[in-house]
Amino acid sequence: MTMTDNLERRDRSRQAFLSRSTLFTSAALIGAMLVVLILNALPASSALHVSGATVSLLGKYFTYMLLALAVDLIWGYLGILSLGHGAFFALGGYAMGLYLNAQTSPLAGWQSLMSHFPVAALAVLLAPGLLALVFGWLTFRSRVTGVYFSIITQALTFALMLAFNRNEMGMGGSTGLTRFYELLGFSLASEGMTVALFLASGIAVLLAFWLCRAITVSRLGRVSMATRDAEARVRFIGYRVDHVKLALFVVSAMIAGVAGALYVPQVGIINPSTFAPLFSIEVVVWVALGGRATLYGALLGALAVNYLKTVLTGAMPDAWLFILGGLFVLVTMLLPQGIAGVISKWRGEGHRRGEGKGRGSGEVPARQEVSA
Repeated sequence: MTMTDNLERRDRSRQAFLSRSTLFTSAALIGAMLVVLILNALPASSALHVSGATVSLLGKYFTYMLLALAVDLIWGYLGILSLGHGAFFALGGYAMGLYLNAQTSPLAGWQSLMSHFPVAALAVLLAPGLLALVFGWLTFRSRVTGVYFSIITQALTFALMLAFNRNEMGMGGSTGLTRFYELLGFSLASEGMTVALFLASGIAVLLAFWLCRAITVSRLGRVSMATRDAEARVRFIGYRVDHVKLALFVVSAMIAGVAGALYVPQVGIINPSTFAPLFSIEVVVWVALGGRATLYGALLGALAVNYLKTVLTGAMPDAWLFILGGLFVLVTMLLPQGIAGVISKWRGEGHRRGEGKGRGSGEVPARQEVSA
């Protein structure tokens, strides 16, 4: 391959990264953070004032959006349906929970290392990353795919839920870790820390979105999508499919771990219920509703479902799971490409109408160059 070919490939990847959807999603995330900050800074007597409780709720939504990105990266672009990503989310949350507990009371044994923030931050990435590395190496090397992989990931998170329920684990048993008061020397109850965690969560979503977008438009992303569509052919032409799967699976798990770490100080608790398979299945519903293999669809799905959950669990708490299940069935039947598919269809129709108006008014569309 010549240097010219490499430059052309890089140029195409750069153009794909700077697509309209990438720029619009980035602008929407940045704009949303700025709007919330401005509204929060208004006097409490103002009708437009956003309270600290609402800011904290929106920060929690950001962590869910981050988790949805992690799932979409491997499900949408690699074709791997994980029903156990809640485990990686929970591991990141427990790592942060240990650090927060260490700020108020000393921990014993190896847990005392978690009193240092750099160690805790490293554990947030390494705990889910190493689990994904070992688990992924064993499963992908054995060519476990499809529904079998989904069942195994569900069994993994269920086993971890049972393990963390045991008091012998030193993780608080069924109660979990709670009573968090300080983060980096600042009170978690303060308004400033609430806003800071909201910003940190929003920035994490933005950076993870850029990372996932960069991966999907790179050579690794193209190989992963080829693996999703025709794994046998990709393996036949010489690619190590198991390495491709493992790389994306580990990155996805680490993103989920960061989401869990940002979730814990905003919610104030982490317990074994986060490992429950139902939570991981719910994350899959978010991505399915938003639209797979779009990234921004996963963000929309996570935001939409969790907003509905906030509203409906207050009004009809017993009916929420039935509503969620019905929503998943309806989306699968009526909107197989999710919200993102509707947006893409609407944009395509608008583009065609624009071209039709241009031709009707005597305008000639710009010439498109087609390379041989």
